Amino acid sequence: MTGVFNRLIMRIFPPVPEEIRDDVAILRANRIETLTPMLFLMLAATTPSAIYAGVAAVHPAVRIGFPVILALVGILGFLFLMHNRGRKMSPRRARRMIREASWLSGITGLMCSVWTVTNWLAAPAATHSYYAMIMAMGSLATAYCLSSIRFATFVNLGVGLGPVALLMLTSGRSPEIAAGTSLVIATLFLLRMVIQQHGQVIDLLELQRQMRELAHTDPLTGLANRREFDLCLDHEIAAAGADSHFAIALLDLNGFKPVNDAHGHAVGDLLLCEIAERLRGACGRHAVVARQGGDEFAILAPAGSQLLETSLADHILSALAAPYRIDGRLIRVGASIGTASWPEDGHMARNLFEVADAALYAAKAADRRQTSSVESIGWVA
Repeated sequence: MTGVFNRLIMRIFPPVPEEIRDDVAILRANRIETLTPMLFLMLAATTPSAIYAGVAAVHPAVRIGFPVILALVGILGFLFLMHNRGRKMSPRRARRMIREASWLSGITGLMCSVWTVTNWLAAPAATHSYYAMIMAMGSLATAYCLSSIRFATFVNLGVGLGPVALLMLTSGRSPEIAAGTSLVIATLFLLRMVIQQHGQVIDLLELQRQMRELAHTDPLTGLANRREFDLCLDHEIAAAGADSHFAIALLDLNGFKPVNDAHGHAVGDLLLCEIAERLRGACGRHAVVARQGGDEFAILAPAGSQLLETSLADHILSALAAPYRIDGRLIRVGASIGTASWPEDGHMARNLFEVADAALYAAKAADRRQTSSVESIGWVA
């Protein structure tokens, strides 16, 4: 029984992949911010008619007090959303808005349900359908506006339509039983659409994430590509303060072409993947590692990186020094590195690349003078 229940919960509320949770939260919050202002106005506008339709026998706290409270909630909610419209939607703000919308819709839905049930019980049987219609219209409109939040939709329809549907189905009058049955079917259909819509949204956001990764990731090694590296460097420069310090390194392999010539491009590709893995392991979360193209790589050690506390070139070259075993073959390649530091070597990306590039070619020239072997390793800090 527990297994069936868990499968049902997973079916209704499947987990959102970690990689797109922020995107999902922002999408949901944006939809709330777009749709709910009119819902709040509708809530406030129906207050006079709700008070007018109330049965005199119902306690004034419910008959009049609840509609007045809901009107105030509607007006204040509308003004709040209008005041904050246009603000950038961060993941943190999005999650807060989702939480607030969930509990607020649940409370208002419960108040509306209490008002409907008490008036239904106190009203003549001939007027029951009016109260059911008022509740159904409000709950369905709210469910539509909150359809991006599955939990809030389920709670709102449950507390809003559940009690009135139960009253209709147990009334013993054929028209009300038929109407109650139709209401239940319509509610189940809407819930099914909400679940299906959620799956489509997840698929769409997953596709968008994959497209972003393809645009900013080297397809062979999985490292950042040149475009992503340039964006990260521009962001680092823009965020740099007077006391900031960061560095870049350009790396070029020595003896990579002979590997391709001797063993084929497939082995060369595997070698590049192994080198990328070593670079990723050596830098961890303390640097951005990118493949610029061919056998060229770039590293950005941002402000505050632990890699800035030591020689960046030495640290990277030591990670690449050991030979590589590719398809049973022992392969050795060397590397040359040129580095540049901000702000000593320039305040613009172009200046940093020029300094690092000049240092790289100086390292390669020194390497060629020392030995023509592909096992040599040279560097310039």
